[in-house]
Amino acid sequence: MKIIECAQGSDFWHQARAGCITASMFATARKKTGELDERQSKYVALRLAGTPEKAAAEAAGYKNVPTSDGIKRALEGQKVGDWADVAKDYAFRLAIERISGEPLDEGFETWQMKRGHDLEPEARMEHEAKTGLFVKRAGFVTTDDGLFGASADGLIGDDGGSEYKCFIAPDKLRAILLDHDFTEVLEQAQGCLWLTNRKWWHIGLYCPALAPAGKQFTMVEVQRDDEFIGKMEQDLWQFAMLVAQYEKQLRQQAA
Repeated sequence: MKIIECAQGSDFWHQARAGCITASMFATARKKTGELDERQSKYVALRLAGTPEKAAAEAAGYKNVPTSDGIKRALEGQKVGDWADVAKDYAFRLAIERISGEPLDEGFETWQMKRGHDLEPEARMEHEAKTGLFVKRAGFVTTDDGLFGASADGLIGDDGGSEYKCFIAPDKLRAILLDHDFTEVLEQAQGCLWLTNRKWWHIGLYCPALAPAGKQFTMVEVQRDDEFIGKMEQDLWQFAMLVAQYEKQLRQQAA
């Protein structure tokens, strides 16, 4: 990996992110529609391996032989599933940024992003006070080729790192604080673990409004999941090919 020393939200930070597939968008980059589910995929694999219809259906967990259009297309060797529109839009944006060398939004920050950057030092101090750990600011971390990157809020020792969220939306706060559901940021954490090759990552939710209740900082530790990371990496490389395809098409049209 490469560590680019820069303040998050700075012009240099925006420049470093331009055209780079970032961890906060990994979930978006992997979104697809119309794909086969696990049972359908197992059935298709068995049929293509020569297993009779009924036996393949039973082995895949079906009572009857499945007959969906997706299965038929897969058995005929046709393409099944496609990128979701949000993934295509993100890929198109990245393609433009790679051509221009600049962020498409010209470094515009929403007030939520600005608030997060402003509160990050406080969140880091709360984290250090709660855990006794020293958190080193990291700026922006990328793969050696610069294709993938993450704004790592902190690196801890040789094995850990941290990500701070300063949500104020009630639905996001409730999910984490009452339901203990960190699903929305777990994929980003695994992405950071992949990029930094570390073993664990702390996700900290910082909400100053809850200081009177002593709940201003909530943390969960995410352990590296190599099986998940393997699947994620495979999807992300496919997405990178989509970005490259869009870039090629745009350059050809320009020529």
